[in-house]
Amino acid sequence: MSESPSQQSGRRWQWENATAGAVAGFATVAATHPLDVVRTRFQVNDGRVSNLPTYKNTAHAILTIARLEGLRGLYAGFSPAVIGSTVSWGLYFFFYGRAKQRYSKNGEEKLSPGLHLASAAEAGALVCLCTNPLWLVKTRLQLQTPLHQTQPYSGLYDAVRTIMREEGWRGLYKGFVPSLFLQVSHGAIQFTAYEELRKVIVHFKQRKQNTDGADNLLNSVDYAILGGSSKVAAILMTYPFQVIRARLQQRPNDGIPRYMDSWHVVRETARFEGLRGFYKGITANLLKNTPAASITFIVYENVLKFLHGKNN
Repeated sequence: MSESPSQQSGRRWQWENATAGAVAGFATVAATHPLDVVRTRFQVNDGRVSNLPTYKNTAHAILTIARLEGLRGLYAGFSPAVIGSTVSWGLYFFFYGRAKQRYSKNGEEKLSPGLHLASAAEAGALVCLCTNPLWLVKTRLQLQTPLHQTQPYSGLYDAVRTIMREEGWRGLYKGFVPSLFLQVSHGAIQFTAYEELRKVIVHFKQRKQNTDGADNLLNSVDYAILGGSSKVAAILMTYPFQVIRARLQQRPNDGIPRYMDSWHVVRETARFEGLRGFYKGITANLLKNTPAASITFIVYENVLKFLHGKNN
């Protein structure tokens, strides 16, 4: 049985979302990776481990890494980061667009905030399942420093092979639980905030310009503001999950993991570092992700416009 025009249009829309998301994700990582390295190293440094370097602040961390480890240190874990981000954004927008289409009954109904939330949560869970091994490898490569006492991984392939040999499949999914909570809640908050703020700006511009069409009302500045604002809201509410995940994903020392599970991380962090411990590295995270989110949504929306233009 052949597909109807509406089904063909829906399928094309899903792949347009995936393509726009993948391009956006790649552009984002390339510009901000050194801040990601700094964030990860801050997140895992609980002050009780001697093989981790100590930095005063974000600027000091970047300068110290550049001096002691060079460009290679600043871009540690770049390969899995690029692959992971490109795949994550592509899958996220694909699953998100597909979920929205399903919940809106093939575009016939406007979605409520609750359904936007459900769409984003569903997409986040599926992406997490697909990409956790890449983020684990990225974290471990970023934590390899001159103070590292274990034979370092030489790259992405060597890391995966070594983890499989030493820790099995379960090793690739360490940090999955906080990663799942992070992915679902962070994406849900970010995309719900984005969609709702987008409605407000579109409504404001429609009234100002006295028009009903929404397609060409928003420009790149609007997308930058929308992307950055929604990202800040999501980061502030979900950042502790990132710290818990990073600490769980550290490489075991002589086969002994630093933390046993998520609850162990929570207990130890609260006991020795207090609330502040759950927000270590947040400055680097905000510096990295706020402009990154703006870049991502500028690229995403403009690629989407371009693809729509070609198909019309």
